[in-house]
Amino acid sequence: MTVASAIPAFCQGIQHFGENLPNYEQYTTEAAIKQGNKAISSPNDPNAVFQTLLAADALRYLTLQTAATKQSGHPGGFASIADTIAALVMLGHKNIITEVGHHAPGFYSNMFLDRSLEDMGITTVQQMGERFREMHGLLGHLSGQIPGLLNPAGPLGQGQHFAMAGAKLHPGVLFPVTIGDGGLGEPYIMSSFAHFNTAYPDVTNFLPILVWNGYSQEHHSMVSAKTNEEMIAYWQGNGFAEVILVNAKDYDDSNQAGDYVDSTQFSLAKRLAFTQAILEATHKAAKSALSGTLTVLIVKQLKGAGVHKRGAKSHNLYPGDNLEKDYIVNALKDRSLSPEAWQLVRTNFERSAGGPASHHVVTEKVLPLPELGQLPLTEYEVNGDKKVATTAMGDLVVHVGKKDPNFVIANADGNAASGINNINIGLKIVHPTVDDLYFQGPGGQVYEPLSEDACSGLAAGLALFGARTLWCSYESFAINGLPIWQTVTQAMAELRRPTPSTITLFTAGALEQGRNGWTHQRPEIENYFAGMMRNGNIFPLFPCDANSIQVCYDWAVTTSNKGITITASKSPLPVRTTLEQTRRGLEDGGIVLHDSEGEKKVVFAVIGDMTLIPVFDAALHLESEGIGVRIVSVISPRRLYRPHDVAWDTCTEKDSHFLDDQGFEKLFGGDALIGVTGGTSAMLEPIMLRSNSKRDTFAWKRGETASSAGQVMEFNGLTAEALSQRASELLG
Repeated sequence: MTVASAIPAFCQGIQHFGENLPNYEQYTTEAAIKQGNKAISSPNDPNAVFQTLLAADALRYLTLQTAATKQSGHPGGFASIADTIAALVMLGHKNIITEVGHHAPGFYSNMFLDRSLEDMGITTVQQMGERFREMHGLLGHLSGQIPGLLNPAGPLGQGQHFAMAGAKLHPGVLFPVTIGDGGLGEPYIMSSFAHFNTAYPDVTNFLPILVWNGYSQEHHSMVSAKTNEEMIAYWQGNGFAEVILVNAKDYDDSNQAGDYVDSTQFSLAKRLAFTQAILEATHKAAKSALSGTLTVLIVKQLKGAGVHKRGAKSHNLYPGDNLEKDYIVNALKDRSLSPEAWQLVRTNFERSAGGPASHHVVTEKVLPLPELGQLPLTEYEVNGDKKVATTAMGDLVVHVGKKDPNFVIANADGNAASGINNINIGLKIVHPTVDDLYFQGPGGQVYEPLSEDACSGLAAGLALFGARTLWCSYESFAINGLPIWQTVTQAMAELRRPTPSTITLFTAGALEQGRNGWTHQRPEIENYFAGMMRNGNIFPLFPCDANSIQVCYDWAVTTSNKGITITASKSPLPVRTTLEQTRRGLEDGGIVLHDSEGEKKVVFAVIGDMTLIPVFDAALHLESEGIGVRIVSVISPRRLYRPHDVAWDTCTEKDSHFLDDQGFEKLFGGDALIGVTGGTSAMLEPIMLRSNSKRDTFAWKRGETASSAGQVMEFNGLTAEALSQRASELLG
C-alpha cells in the first residue's frame, strides 16, 4: 500500500488503496487537462491515455464499492462502458445521458469525481456509500434531482428521447447517450431515431453509445449472437451514416474465451492501447456527430469488466454481497489507486468542461422562453351553436407555436383526425417533402411519427429540458406513450429548477369511437392519471365545452413542473359555460352548470363533455317529479382531494390549493350524489371520499361496436333513464 502521499479528504471511506501502475511518474507529471483548459489536448497524447485508464479504474472502483456498501445496486453494466465515460469526460463532454437506469452507481461515481455531488452535501466516498439507495440521497435509478445528471432513467427505451431533445434545443453541444444491448431489444429506440432524423436531418449532435457487453439482466442479450458486421449493418440500415465500433477482443493478449472480453485483464500495454482506441473513437464520433453526420459509437466489451463477476452475474448485488466478501475485496484491490492517483483523476474531472457538471450541463439552468402575450381566447355564446372543443384549443396552440420557435406538438394519429387540422395549417407538419395539400414541409412544428412513444418521448423530453410542448393522442392509444410521460412527470416533481409543464391533449374518447369498437375504446387509461394525481403535480383536466378547453390550456401553459392532461371530444357539442366559469372551476375543481330546487336535491358530479347529455336529460325527468337537481361539471379532480391525500408538499414547485370543506359542500352537498363519467370511476375518488350523501357512480365498463356515442353509453348503463331511476332510489 502506498503511504507516502497524504490521502485527499474526498477519499475518506475508500477501503483499499493500491500501488501506482508501472511508469506512473512518466505519464503523470501534470494533469492531462491542463489548468485553464476544458479537455485534453489530443486523444493520442500518451499522458492523456494513461490518465484516462486511471479514470476508468476509479469509476469502476467507486461503482463497486458504493453498491457493495448497501449490498444492492447494479455495477456490471456500467463497468463495461467505464472506459468510454472516462474518455467523454477527458474530452470535455459532460452532457451525458443514459437509457440504462441500472448504470446509476456509475453515473453517481462520475458526478462524485467531478464534485457535482457536493451540491447535495456529498463530499467523501463514505458519504456517497451512506446515501446510496437512501431517501433524499442517491436513488437506485437515475433521477432528475441529482446534481449534474440530465435525465431520469428507469424503463428501457427512453434515454434517446432526452438526447434528441437536448440536441434540438442546444446546437453545437454534444449529447452522448449510453444504450444497453439489453435495452436495444425495445422497439422504440431505433424507430424514434429514424423519425427524428428524417424530421430534423440537421440535428445530429446526439451520440448513441451502444454498450455491447453481451448480456442482459439475467441472461445473454438478444443481440449477443450478432457478428460485428451484422451489428454495423443494423445501425447503417437504420440511417446511421457513421458507425464506429471498438472491440476489446482486438486488444486481448490474455487469451480470454468468447467474443466478449474484459480489458482490465490485458497487459498494461494492451490496456493502454485499448484505452487509446476508445479515446480516439470517442473523439472521432463526437466530431462526426457535431459536424452533421448521424453517428453511433459501439463499444464491445464483456459485462462486468473489472468488477466482482462477469456476464449477467455481474448485473446485480444481492444481500451478502458486502465489502467483506472475498470476490468484492479482490475486485476492489485490483482496481485500487494510490492517493496521488485519486487526486489526479479528481483534478482532471473537475477541470473537464470548465467545472462540475452540476454547474455546466444544460439542464442546470432555466432555458429562456419567449413571451407568449395574451392567448387569443374566443368566448363562444352559451347555448349558441355547437362547437368543437379541440378546434377551439387548436387556435391557441397555433398562437403559442408562432410565438415560440422551439414549440413542438406531437401526434401519432394526426391532428386532422382529432379536430385540430387548424394546427397543421398554422404550424405545418415537419417533413422533408413539401406538400401544401397536407400542410407539410421542412421547418414545421408538428411532429408526427406513427409511434406514441416517439411522440410522448420527444414532447416530454423537450419539456424536461425547458421547452414548451404538447403531446396529442387518441385516448385509446396514448397508453403506449405514457411510460416516459410518467417518468418525466415524476422527475419534474423533484426537479431543482422550474421547467414548463408537460401538457397533453387526449381526443376521440371511447364515446366517439363507437363504429371502431373496443379497439379504439380505452378510457381505462384515466386510471393511470387517477393513480398519479396523488403524486402532487399531476392535473387531469376535463373541460366541458369549447370555452372551457381554452381556459384549461391557457392555464396549463403558464404552469411549471406539472403533468397536465386535457381530455376533450372532437365532436360539435353545446357551449355550456363562460370563460370565467372555467377559471373558477380550475380553482374549485368544478362548475355548477345547472341548479334547481325541489323537495329533495340530487347532485350529479360529471366528468367529461358528452356525458353531460344523458345527465341533462335525466334532470328533466327528475324535475318533473319535483326533485331538485344540481349538475356539476368536474374540471380538475385533483383540486377536490383533501390536502393530506396528495404528496404536494414533496414537490419542489408546490401547489397546495385544494377546495375546502365549505366549498365542497356548496358544490356537492345534497340528499344524494351520483358521479358520472365516460371513463374510469377512479377519477371520481376525490368526490366520493369526501361526500357524506348517499351516493353511487356510473362509469365505463367495457367497449363495444356501436353506431353512436349514445349507444356506447347505453351499453355501459350511462342513460338518462338509469340515472334518474338510481337518483330516485337513493332519495328513497
